[in-house]
Amino acid sequence: MQAFLDFSCLMEVKKNSFKAWLLAARPKTLTGAAVPVMIGLSLAYSDLSGSAFNVQAAILCFLFAFIMQIDANFINDLYDFLKGTDDRSTRLGPERACAQGWVSVGHMRLAIALTTMLACVVGLPLILWGGWPMVLVGIFCVVFCFLYTTHLSYLGLGDVLVLIFFGFVPVCITYYLQVHTFSFPVFAASLACGLVIDALLLVNNFRDRDTDRQAGKLTLVVRIGSEWSLMTYLAVGIAACALGLFYVPQGRWMAFLLPILTYLPLHVVTYRRMCRIWEGRGLNDCLGETARNIFIYGLAVSIGLLLH
Repeated sequence: MQAFLDFSCLMEVKKNSFKAWLLAARPKTLTGAAVPVMIGLSLAYSDLSGSAFNVQAAILCFLFAFIMQIDANFINDLYDFLKGTDDRSTRLGPERACAQGWVSVGHMRLAIALTTMLACVVGLPLILWGGWPMVLVGIFCVVFCFLYTTHLSYLGLGDVLVLIFFGFVPVCITYYLQVHTFSFPVFAASLACGLVIDALLLVNNFRDRDTDRQAGKLTLVVRIGSEWSLMTYLAVGIAACALGLFYVPQGRWMAFLLPILTYLPLHVVTYRRMCRIWEGRGLNDCLGETARNIFIYGLAVSIGLLLH
């Protein structure tokens, strides 16, 4: 996932400094990591009526998600630089640490190794609540964290991976660690969450569609074209809200209504702005708006579930 704001123009960035690593970590992207865990925990807390809710497991889920997101950002920074995708002369998005020379390639490789190991250390205790299958889930996350940037994003599979790793995996596994079962509404919630977060990848790839095409990066946007990409961006937000209907039979009306009242209007406004701007660095503002919209969606759903 990409950073939403670039403060590099406002500060001098010394090589391998704290500022350099902060920019490389892209802290704004932690929103996308937090929202699926937040929704999974809210579902679990609601179903458990607050009883038997495990705070330690909840904290570890958040930490694992945050560290894996930073790890993914480091991997994306390094390998896009090595592949030449982050060409400073053509880049429209926020500047990247390796491409700018803020972080050396050797230090970035070391940081990737350390964050990967830290994620494994943080995630390993989850076997206490989820059993040994949690080891397989962790391996699955780490392997695809690398495969996304190095191979799969160039094949147009990024959107599928977002649905899996920002939807099904974090929401369902977080829920399972608390309740020790699954249900269809949980799968519906995880799909909705993945669709909302995929809007971030869509606007990012919409902005970069020309440079991605030239680099041979066949994202979904490159494959289906600009007009259909905009329609897809609008559709994922609408579909996510529609999936909230699965909360209604359980009496969770607020979890259905709050996203429609708060998130959906903002999503439509951002879509219309994308249509007006169409291309160039101005789409970075739409990227920031989309990140904000995702967080609002997560809050709306979570609050609606807790009010049940």
